[in-house]
Order: sequence, then C-alpha cells, then structure tokens
Amino acid sequence: MIPHPELPARVAGRLLARSLPRRWKHVRAVGSKAEALGRLAGPNAGMLAAAAWLHDIGYAPDLVDTGFHALDGARWLLRQGFDVRVAGLVAYHSCAAYEADERGLGAVLRAEFSQEESPTSDALWFADMTTGPDGQDLTPEGRLAEIRERYGPEHLVTQFWRRAEPALMEAVLRTQERLTA
Repeated sequence: MIPHPELPARVAGRLLARSLPRRWKHVRAVGSKAEALGRLAGPNAGMLAAAAWLHDIGYAPDLVDTGFHALDGARWLLRQGFDVRVAGLVAYHSCAAYEADERGLGAVLRAEFSQEESPTSDALWFADMTTGPDGQDLTPEGRLAEIRERYGPEHLVTQFWRRAEPALMEAVLRTQERLTA
C-alpha cells in the first residue's frame, strides 16, 4: 500500500518532533524538497515523498534496535504495514549500504531489503544530501563537509562516507541532469 500523502509527515512528526527537534527540521525540509522533485519520479511521486518524510525515523528513540537508523526505520515501517518499496527506499537511502557494511550489518540489510536504483531513489538521495541538519539548502559537498565536521574524522559515519561519496555524487549528478532536461 502507498500511504496517504499526509500520513508519512504526521508519522515522522509524531516520532521526531519532540524527541529530536533538529532531526525533525531536517526531515521536514527533505520531505518538502522531495515533494517538489516529484515530477522526476513520475507516477512514483507519492513513493518518493513518503520515503523522504520517513527516511530518518529510525533515529527515533523508541525505534532504535540495531543502532543503524536506516535498517531500524525500514523494519519498523514494515511492521506498521507500509509499502515494502517505501521501506526499501528508507533502508538504502543516501548510501546506507556503505554504512551497513561499516557496521557489520550489510548482509542483514541485503537479506531483508532490496536496493532500488531509479530516478526515485536518486531524487531521495538528492533531497537528503542537499539538506542540512537545520533544514538549510546545501550543496552535496557542503553537506558532506558538515557531516565530517559534526562526527569527527575517526567516527564510523565519516569513515563510510569516504567510500560512499562517489556513489552519492553519481546519484546527485543524475538528478541534476533530470532537473535540467
């Protein structure tokens, strides 16, 4: 099932607004940006918007299981009856497979969810990785610099981005090309 367009925003707000207000600012901006990018996903615009609103719900304190937000959020979505494709987009958003490997959860992620490579997944990555932690617009390079500064050079998140950056930049470039076409 594809949830009603307003439902994902309400769900994310309920899970994040009070417990993680800064994360909620980011999610609101990513969700809005993805809605504006909907034409790139064509008939999948609703899927893109839902995944964008829900992409970081795995950070919600009540949902943390493995400590890997993409996997925790995607699992929760399936338990709540969300579409398996939305859950898969959340599971793999913004190079999450690289982080899963870094955390020793790559095989688990791949066993439970399929990675989609499409204009929809590219647009989700673009929306997330051009939006800062306070909802501000950033270039992908600016976003990666902000992440590295926030986490520090030795953190697992910084480590996985060293490997993941080329894949991210390819998705961003494909999205930029679709925007100008």
